[in-house]
Amino acid sequence: MPQPPMPVEPFRIKTVESIRRPSRAAREKALRQAGFNIFAIPAEKVFIDLLTDSGTSAMSDRQWAGLLTGDESYAGARSFYRFEAAVKRVFGFKHVIPTHQGRAAERILFETLVKKGDAVPNNIHFDTTQANIEVRGGRAVNLAAAAAYNPDLDAPFKGDMDTAKLDAFIRRTGVRRVPLAMLTVTNNSGGGQPVSLANIRETSGVLRRHRVPFFFDACRFAENAYFIKQREPGCGRMSLLAIARAMFACADGATMSAKKDALVNIGGFVTLNDDALAERLRNALIVGEGFPTYGGLAGRDLEAMAQGLEEVLDEEYLAYRTDQVAYLRALLEEKGVPSVKPAGGHAVYVLADRFLPHIPRHRYPGWALSVALYREAGIRVVEIGGVMFGKKDPRTGREVYPPLEMVRLAIPRRVYTVSHLHAVADAFGRIAEAKETIRGLRIVYQAPHLRHFTARLEEV
Repeated sequence: MPQPPMPVEPFRIKTVESIRRPSRAAREKALRQAGFNIFAIPAEKVFIDLLTDSGTSAMSDRQWAGLLTGDESYAGARSFYRFEAAVKRVFGFKHVIPTHQGRAAERILFETLVKKGDAVPNNIHFDTTQANIEVRGGRAVNLAAAAAYNPDLDAPFKGDMDTAKLDAFIRRTGVRRVPLAMLTVTNNSGGGQPVSLANIRETSGVLRRHRVPFFFDACRFAENAYFIKQREPGCGRMSLLAIARAMFACADGATMSAKKDALVNIGGFVTLNDDALAERLRNALIVGEGFPTYGGLAGRDLEAMAQGLEEVLDEEYLAYRTDQVAYLRALLEEKGVPSVKPAGGHAVYVLADRFLPHIPRHRYPGWALSVALYREAGIRVVEIGGVMFGKKDPRTGREVYPPLEMVRLAIPRRVYTVSHLHAVADAFGRIAEAKETIRGLRIVYQAPHLRHFTARLEEV
């Protein structure tokens, strides 16, 4: 496969932050102190951090300027109204409720709507969405189309919902037990793959027939809109704003972690049309987050989000963003590292069980690969596999694993250059030469929800 053109950053660098690669001995010590959990390693001991693209963006000069103009009034701050206008411009919904991040938006939405025994369908839920449903006694149900689970299929919209399954699921479960449905764009747990506008409209049609509220998990909506413009027939001449508005016109609302496509380090929101539900959400917000015009955020954070929502729909930026991910995937392919096809919008998803076939699923090959990459080069990535999404079957007591065992290399926005991507690929190349020496792991401690954040493991 020919290597794609090297992406050129559509920005100049004004400020730099020093990073250092810790010694091999220091990395080994850090791993053991962390219980072989990459989340527990101090950031200062990480060389290249691809753990997440959430809250790790480099803000622009205009965003930094916005921090100085933020209005810190407790109620009705000027910065809230600028933020509200920016969200309405892109999303088009009537109500805008700020939260300190995406999972807080999910929390107030699900604690208001989801009861024990309810079920919430999605293409594929990500970890915090699933946990916020399950902690309330609900079921998070994944109904992505079959293509999502075929990592070798090079198809344009592998994030799509299986609308036939969705319709059958609602009929089988009963509308009273389905308080809402979600659609994650792009589909993070399924390789960062986009959802087509046609599928969004089909999903909306199914849900409207059943009168089930439809919400987006919209944290990477701009990347999804860019893929629609590039890949979907009839959308090439539409502006990215028009595509985004067409997406959201199909739904009743959205939650968003602004730490992704709003290009900020903290923040999120719920936006919706339903007046009565919005009032209930604001009441929940006041109890746990703050007054409805700040939602747990400073005025400067609201200013940065407003500016980020303007910048993220720049087509040149999004071309660079998606090209950067595709470029890293091509570098890894040259090293013989298998990954999900095609490249996603924010990350490369390495197929860890294929890369480490000698490690069985119950010894967590994805987690083992994340440990090996840090040990080799001080590079931090995240497992999206058996540790993150594995569960005990209540009837048999056996652990059930997700269909895909992956390691995600999430690229922070506007942070790393092409040379950093080459360094990552070179580290994988060195690991590939001695991958048979990588050992699996067992869990020695785990929390009841989101265990991957705090689990402790040991090598076997």
